[in-house]
Amino acid sequence: MTRLQNIFINEDRRLAALAAGLMLGLLAGLTALALVALGPLVTFIGLVAIVIGLAALTNLDLALILLLNMIALLPFGTLPFELALTLSLIDAALGLFLVVYLFQWMTGERRDLQVTPAHAMILIFVMVMVFAFVRGIPNAPLTPGVLRRFVALMANIVMALVIVDVVRNVGMLRRLVLTVISIGAVSALVGIVLWFMSDDLANDVLTRLSRIGYPGGDVLRYREDGVRIGIERAIGTWVDPNAFGGFLMMVGALTAPQVLARRPVTGRYWLAAGLFGVIMLALFLTDSRGSMLGFVAGTGVVAVIRYRKLIWVGLFFMVIAFFLPPTQEYIGRLIAGVQGEDLATQMRFGEYRDALRLIQRYPLLGVGFSGTPDIDLYLAVASTYLTIMGNAGLVGLISYLLALGSVLWYAYRNRHAVLGDDDINDIALGLLAGIIGALIGGVFDHFYFNIEFQATSLTLWLYIGFFLASVRLAMVEHFD
Repeated sequence: MTRLQNIFINEDRRLAALAAGLMLGLLAGLTALALVALGPLVTFIGLVAIVIGLAALTNLDLALILLLNMIALLPFGTLPFELALTLSLIDAALGLFLVVYLFQWMTGERRDLQVTPAHAMILIFVMVMVFAFVRGIPNAPLTPGVLRRFVALMANIVMALVIVDVVRNVGMLRRLVLTVISIGAVSALVGIVLWFMSDDLANDVLTRLSRIGYPGGDVLRYREDGVRIGIERAIGTWVDPNAFGGFLMMVGALTAPQVLARRPVTGRYWLAAGLFGVIMLALFLTDSRGSMLGFVAGTGVVAVIRYRKLIWVGLFFMVIAFFLPPTQEYIGRLIAGVQGEDLATQMRFGEYRDALRLIQRYPLLGVGFSGTPDIDLYLAVASTYLTIMGNAGLVGLISYLLALGSVLWYAYRNRHAVLGDDDINDIALGLLAGIIGALIGGVFDHFYFNIEFQATSLTLWLYIGFFLASVRLAMVEHFD
């Protein structure tokens, strides 16, 4: 080696050492600043998040698992700092996942895009929503927050398409479903523990999350009748009991068939039953009647398709529910809701009437997502279908129903391949139950398609992606 080469090598080493020193110094400085401004706990969590994020940049599976954890455990968290605008933790995790996914295509690591016939209708639905958004921009000032949340909503829908390409083998599908069930049970357990805590302690714990974008003050939620404050409703880290209930409904629907599966993803029946019990207890404590009806409808479909004994089990528990004091009260509230006698249902009926007034004025294409052109109208309404009609009119609602209908039709056409595969059938049935539950729950709740509730919407479209992937994999296994 010549003297000149040695000089260049030493120069490169000095530059590398200088760069490393500068980076370490910058990291130490930022850590010290964070300790002063945010405290040791938030700083530690931030450093752990950075390490996990850097690891996820090299591993698509880890990036997806990180996203699933953000959905279940910190659905309303935001980054503790602003870039051009305040990003949610789900935004950051979702963006990270999509960056890694696209990078795999750019580098040639991923080839042969996997698609299904349902992809076309889902893409048409996305285009209709984008058109409605652009058309509605003149109706109200377009804020960066509204733009960010709309883009996030569209990314949620696109994730259904991406997941089909990502999940290319049965082993990965089973691992991811187990992850969803496990972190869903953890989220449920958090909700149960907080519900059993004293109100002051639970409220104090939850308000500590205000450092990452959660609301402060009195955050616990109760059932009210206009005269008195009733029972506390479980919210976990989800802020809203109905949004929490919608998430638990989908996780519970996914878990239910695993209790009877020939090859449960948990490996043990008792473990599946235990996780299911935790999830259902939390769902009950949310007092979310729409979510419970969605769960009954979704699992009812599974019972009719494969597990007829579930019908008798369900009837048995319904009979018992009429004799137990806690469940008697729950059934009473459910009946009152159906009859429109309680305050919450009467307020919901008022929202329905206002939404129908908006739809009557703008029936075909709606008013978009940024606001309404008329001062006497507003967009918020407790129904997925009325929300979509307000945003994009009848065209939007029809495209939504056709997109979901194409998913269900694709599964129906290949039902024999799905039901004949013991590694997949109970997973597909659980995902189907969650989707059906969301379709039914969407009559009463708007969380499945709302720019303000990213986590529940993303959960639904991930379920659709996993469901399409499970059907495609069953077809591959069947024809092989």
